[in-house]
Amino acid sequence: MFTGLIEGKGRVREINRAQGEIRLTILPLFEMIDCRLGESISVNGVCLTVSSLKQGAFTADVSGETLSRSTLGRLKQDEVVNLERALRIMDRLGGHLVSGHVDGIGKILKKEQVGGSTRLEIGLEPAVARYTIEKGSIAVDGISLTINRCHEKGFEVNIIPQTAGETNILGKKVGDLVNIETDLIGKYVEKFLQNVKNTKRRRESSAIDMDLLNRHGFGE
Repeated sequence: MFTGLIEGKGRVREINRAQGEIRLTILPLFEMIDCRLGESISVNGVCLTVSSLKQGAFTADVSGETLSRSTLGRLKQDEVVNLERALRIMDRLGGHLVSGHVDGIGKILKKEQVGGSTRLEIGLEPAVARYTIEKGSIAVDGISLTINRCHEKGFEVNIIPQTAGETNILGKKVGDLVNIETDLIGKYVEKFLQNVKNTKRRRESSAIDMDLLNRHGFGE
């Protein structure tokens, strides 16, 4: 579990591709002490597991399933990525709960300077856009952001100077793709309500009443 508050940036040192999967080697561009084998690190919002450590860099394997749902397969050598290590129980939760399990890919539709901030409009597939709400939280390439406005095809966010300086987000151009993870609480609520509705429907369909008895020859 992550917070969406990026610890720092990293540079892709090496990409090895084989059998529909890739192995990434990333060099953190900040002091990332106590990194251990098997720990989880968010790379552009995607939760990956450290498989090896060497000369200050870490390596992680990316499965075909993850490649199909994220932008990691489009990474290039020397590209800069956002990095965040997993949340510790005693840490402050400054952003929002982020699982690192990407819901889909968004596309930057508009980028403009507004005062001291940068406003981005990001397009989404309707299946993902349905989970966005105004003033709700969303993770864009692992960055916890607040939605200014949303519509059925996407949303708008503001990038403040602090976020711009700590992440790779302003290096993105109109037309670039980003990883999107919507607020997981909304998805759980939807699932719960759907289960309630299905249970109610089954109970109603199995209820014994006079209409059911008449249809089966047990009426007067």
